[in-house]
Amino acid sequence: MLKEKHRENEFIIDSCGIGPWHVGQRSDKRMIEAGEKRGYEFNHRGRQIDVEDFDKFEYIIGMDEENIRDILSFARNEEDRKKVYRMSSFLRRYKGQKIIPDPYFGGTEGFEFVLDLLEDATEGLLIFLDKQKQ
Repeated sequence: MLKEKHRENEFIIDSCGIGPWHVGQRSDKRMIEAGEKRGYEFNHRGRQIDVEDFDKFEYIIGMDEENIRDILSFARNEEDRKKVYRMSSFLRRYKGQKIIPDPYFGGTEGFEFVLDLLEDATEGLLIFLDKQKQ
């Protein structure tokens, strides 16, 4: 989305997990397949969140309530806690959706749905970030 808008140089974006169980691994094969159909590239290896992420990033975004709770457990102070957001809070077309579900234990349709949600929320997040600059 940022490439399409010629804004990829405005942001530093990273992804990580809560626990160490997927550190060093590629994304789930089903997510790679679903994402590649939409033109996404997957060149990231899993890593675990670290307290230093609160120093590196202005926003730290979780997908569900458990993620948020776990992310907040890494926060050192109120300033860190204020950086934590729910991705679902940026949804525009799926406003009734309270979380971005983990599709891991379901079929391929779950990965498609998660991508639909993430694309929607990412548009909303970009609008939010632009408003923060004003």
